Amino acid sequence: MSEIRRLVAPPEAAGQRLDQFIATQLEGVSRSRVQLLLEQGDVLVDGAPAKASLKLHGGEEIVITGEPHPAPLKAMPEAIELDVIYEDAHLAVINKPAGMMVHAGSGATEDARNRGTLVNALLHRFKALSSTGGDLRPGIVHRLDKETSGLIIVAKNDAAHAVLAELFSSRRVRKTYIALVQGNLERDKGTITAAIGRDPVRRTRMTTRATENARSAVSHYEVVRRLSTRFGPFTLMRVRIETGRTHQIRVHMSSIGHPVVGDTLYGAAGQLTEQAGARAGRSKSEPERLRLGRNFLHAARLEFQHPVTGEVLELESPLPEELEGFLQRIEAVGRTSGGNAIRNLPREYD
Repeated sequence: MSEIRRLVAPPEAAGQRLDQFIATQLEGVSRSRVQLLLEQGDVLVDGAPAKASLKLHGGEEIVITGEPHPAPLKAMPEAIELDVIYEDAHLAVINKPAGMMVHAGSGATEDARNRGTLVNALLHRFKALSSTGGDLRPGIVHRLDKETSGLIIVAKNDAAHAVLAELFSSRRVRKTYIALVQGNLERDKGTITAAIGRDPVRRTRMTTRATENARSAVSHYEVVRRLSTRFGPFTLMRVRIETGRTHQIRVHMSSIGHPVVGDTLYGAAGQLTEQAGARAGRSKSEPERLRLGRNFLHAARLEFQHPVTGEVLELESPLPEELEGFLQRIEAVGRTSGGNAIRNLPREYD
């Protein structure tokens, strides 16, 4: 049973919203949590359920019957199909699809936080995973953004997790991505070393212009193919990252004026519109428009030393069908092969 909490609104609370007032009275309880309690009917004002937007007059008796401090969520097994690229007693490598979160977030409701993630699928498939990441992130050594597909390493026990974490920390895991970016890159190869931090204005974004808490970030890129299409110029490229900052490739490519296709958070077009010149001689008067619906970013290759055997593992994942199909649709002539984009990767970047 939850402890019943009683508050009386003082005269100086007159004009304040109910949810705002309660959040100031309960230590360590967020306003969003208070709003959830109100939605559930767990808050009574003068004996009746009330809305979060209720304006207080002062003197109201407020009774909280729900638990302001919920028990920490624990990820639960869920029957979701997984594409397992490699597996042994110590680790697994999964080919994650775009649209799947790696683990639950801390700011959503319980249903949204604890369903449909990679962790839910992992618990159903493997049963036991490393506990280092806690109850919401069992087995998770590193992450991929929700709309990024590709290879991710999962630890099955704490010993393997510790070694893998050290490999990532010491930059001994080679991570190579395939990206399609807007525009035509000036150089065939390059390295971006701009530090990355949280955007002070738009907190969901990262930026290379952060002045506080920025961390070093290194991305090496190499052009695979330049595309001149009826939707404008694009560049297909390989990117190897030494560091693993949040949204690193997306932020770095945006910072040099070439956002990843589909990545509207960092300046990419929401949809591609066929250029006027490309329609010459065609009867169709309206330009064709395309929308990808995800970021054109794929974790295509991992190379790392096995945490127990010491064997060097080199694992690859071809471009998913939706990215291959998108490439074929944007090109005016010819066809792009995603398989060619990830084969024969150079061992070092200049």
